[in-house]
Amino acid sequence: MDPFFDFVAHYWWLVFPLSAVMGGWARQWSKASERRHRRRVELYKLKNQAVQAEQASQAAVLSLVAAHDAVNRRWLDYELDVGKLIDFPVMTDVREPLTVAFLRAKKAADGLRPDAPGDITTAARLAEYRTAVHSFELAFDVAEREAKRIKDSKFTGPERQRLATARKLLNIALDNAATPAERQTAYRRARRELDGLIVLPEATLAALEEKIAGELDSPRAPE
Repeated sequence: MDPFFDFVAHYWWLVFPLSAVMGGWARQWSKASERRHRRRVELYKLKNQAVQAEQASQAAVLSLVAAHDAVNRRWLDYELDVGKLIDFPVMTDVREPLTVAFLRAKKAADGLRPDAPGDITTAARLAEYRTAVHSFELAFDVAEREAKRIKDSKFTGPERQRLATARKLLNIALDNAATPAERQTAYRRARRELDGLIVLPEATLAALEEKIAGELDSPRAPE
């Protein structure tokens, strides 16, 4: 051990520069550790943001699907109710530009609707579906307001009378208190009154006939 102490005794002054060097190393190591920590924190934040962005996108898709469904339900209120179509015939009149516009918008939105929220994986695809849903909603709003505004005013007096007659006949056809023969007769007469005035969608006819299926399947009554 004597040589070591002799060295220290003669070169004690080296302690100061060595301390400075060691202190520099320590500071550099500390800074490097801090940089590594910051990088880890930044990577964590980026990953977390990516997860949150993905969750936000899924939430946005679900919101759009809900909005899409809401407009479809509003349309079904007409499509499944012959009475409403008689009251507001423009809603199924494909000669009306506004009606055609909303039906096209519906087709476009339905075509872009995802089977599952995860099917939309890009911002561009989400934006495309959002635009389609909003266009469908707007087009339906415009068509519905116009249909309620004009009602049956585009029909002649005799045609409006036929519509009113058809409305009364359908009430009889759907009346459980009426006899099967009365319901059958009323339904067939209503169809004749509407022929050439309103084109009833297949879904409308199916819903109507399902309500009175028992009577329609019974032996035909004289008309």
